[in-house]
Amino acid sequence: MTRDDLDRALLAAHARDDRTALIALYAKASDMAAERTARAFYLTQAYVFALEAGTPEAERLRAGLQALNAI
Repeated sequence: MTRDDLDRALLAAHARDDRTALIALYAKASDMAAERTARAFYLTQAYVFALEAGTPEAERLRAGLQALNAI
């Protein structure tokens, strides 16, 4: 998936309020980001959506933020 593909997918997921897709796509964006700040930003977005949705992925995402020293 290219960055442009990911951006389009994120916009589409927001448009249809697809929380499951947003969690996965923001996590993917974090994986693809070159800079730590960008990785932390995208991972934070995924984490917030996971918390709101009450999904078990929230713990994994939190651990990722801790590994980045973002929380």
